[in-house]
Amino acid sequence: MAISLGTEIERWFAVQVRRRWESSTALLLSGKGYQTLLPTYKERKRWNGRLREVNAPLFPGYVFCQFDTQRRLPILVTPGVIAVVSQGKVPLPVDDAEIAAIRTLVSSGVPVEPWPFLEIGQKVRIESDALLGLEGILVQFKGNHRVVLSVSLLRRSVALEIDRASVRPLGRVRVAALDAIGPHRLLSEVVA
Repeated sequence: MAISLGTEIERWFAVQVRRRWESSTALLLSGKGYQTLLPTYKERKRWNGRLREVNAPLFPGYVFCQFDTQRRLPILVTPGVIAVVSQGKVPLPVDDAEIAAIRTLVSSGVPVEPWPFLEIGQKVRIESDALLGLEGILVQFKGNHRVVLSVSLLRRSVALEIDRASVRPLGRVRVAALDAIGPHRLLSEVVA
């Protein structure tokens, strides 16, 4: 019995790919009929003495792909693919809410950039128009207020600038977490 795309068995997984192969691997996987997600951001690079703006992967070295784990061989033999992110030999699915949040973030047009994964701090929910309902960690970095949206499985995050009036706290900050932050201060310290 053939299982069509979009069944309950098909989940989103992070596929580790060779660096700088993200776009071509996503294109090859799409050509095989898989649904892929390769979020990008605008990055400024210096080439031949000039600054140019290029699209760079938001999660370098990874492409998100939706598939049935029982039928993953065509993915593993795709040029550029290193592995499916797994625990042992069991592929770990990316949380559907995190995929939805990434899609919302990318389609919103809000400037984003890669950000180191943060486990400490306070979770917040965004209350503004385009990003209503997204949850992340609120931090202050070099005077700019940013929300950090994390993909737990990859231990990677994305930062976006937002007005602190657009977020609502979801929990209390742990005191030990504030001590561990160092030069970065949680914006929740300022808000509270």
